[in-house]
Amino acid sequence: MTATLPAWLADIPAEQPHPLVFATVSGAHLYGFPSADSDVDLRGVHLLPLPEIVGLRHGPETITHSWERHGVEVDLVTHDLAKFCRLLLSRNGYVLEQLLSPLVVATSPLHRELAEAAPACLTSHHAHHYLGFARTQWRLFEGTSELKPLLYTFRVLLTGIHLMRTGEVVADLTRLQEGGPSYLPELVAAKQAAEHGLLPDGAPEHAVLAADVAALTAELERAREDSRLPAVAAGQELVHEIVVRARLGGRAGMPS
Repeated sequence: MTATLPAWLADIPAEQPHPLVFATVSGAHLYGFPSADSDVDLRGVHLLPLPEIVGLRHGPETITHSWERHGVEVDLVTHDLAKFCRLLLSRNGYVLEQLLSPLVVATSPLHRELAEAAPACLTSHHAHHYLGFARTQWRLFEGTSELKPLLYTFRVLLTGIHLMRTGEVVADLTRLQEGGPSYLPELVAAKQAAEHGLLPDGAPEHAVLAADVAALTAELERAREDSRLPAVAAGQELVHEIVVRARLGGRAGMPS
C-alpha cells in the first residue's frame, strides 16, 4: 500500500464475516488523485461456505459496510466469488479494475489465479462500460461544476481507450494523462487539494472541456471498432473451473 493509505487497513480483512479472496483499494486512490480527506474504498471478494450455497438459505452475494475509523471514512463492498466471476465475464470494468488494482490490502493464491485469468475475460464490449460511465460523470459535472466528476470523465475515457488498444487495464489517470488534454495535471493537483472542490481558477471554459470530452469519446468509439479484443470472453470455462475448485476445496487457495 502507498504512504497515503493507513496501515490499519490491513486489519480489516480478518474482521469480516467470511474469508476474503482479496481486498484492494479502488476510488480516488486507485485513480491517482486522492485528496487528504478522501475516503477509502475497499473492494473485494468473499467466499461463502458450502452450507450457505447448497441449502435453502443462501448467504449474502454482496456485503456492503461503511464506517469511520481514526477519522477516515471506509467503504467496503465485497461480492461472493460466483457473483464476482459473473461480473468479470460481463463487460464490467469496475471488477476488472478491482481485481487488478495494485493497491492490495489482502490477497491469496485464488486472487492471483483470478488475476491471471483476467486477460481471457476482456472483450471489445468493455468499451461500452467506459462510454456509459463517462456520460454519467459528465452529466454530474454539468450539474454540479465539481472537479471530481470531471476528472472521473477523463479518467474512464482514457482507461477505455488504453484498454481497447493494448488489452491492459490502467485505472490511474496520472499514467494516462499524456493521452488527454494538456491541462489535466493542473486539474489533478487541484483535486488532490480538495475532495469536493470546484474548477480551479484558470481552468478551461466549459466549451473547451465539452469539446475535449467529445473528442475522447469519439476516440474511444474508434478504438473499440479497431480493437483486437474479442467480442466474447474466451475465459468462461476457465473462470467456471476456478469457482468450482474453490467451492469444492473449501479454504484451499485462501490465506491461512
